[in-house]
Amino acid sequence: MPRKISSGTVLHRERGGVTEVLLVHPSGRVHATTPWGIPKGYPEEGETLEDAARRETWEETGLIPGALAPLGFVNYRRTSKRVHAFAGPAPLEEPRCASWEIDGARFMPLGEARARIHPDQLPLLDRLEALLAPPPASTL
Repeated sequence: MPRKISSGTVLHRERGGVTEVLLVHPSGRVHATTPWGIPKGYPEEGETLEDAARRETWEETGLIPGALAPLGFVNYRRTSKRVHAFAGPAPLEEPRCASWEIDGARFMPLGEARARIHPDQLPLLDRLEALLAPPPASTL
């Protein structure tokens, strides 16, 4: 069975020494207990994964990502979905629910995000932390 390919962003910011990440929540009563996740969606024909991630983030949250670094992908365990992700610093604006597809868009501390994010997306937060970690001190 072919995989469904999706692409999204893990936008982050620092507030009071705490790393926060942007997560969104799908709308509708059927999703009342669905976990939060990164803003993401399907690429359009001819669109790169990074361009799709940027467009989907803007469409869902009204935020336009700046520089992005690839975080690789995760495969959902119960479906044939693969989510590619790109990390970058968040713009200064606050997110909003810019699409009918979501009923929540907000930055949350990394610990809270870990508790709320779709379990199959959790490795993306680990990869973000590794990306943001300071380089080891030189032993020269």
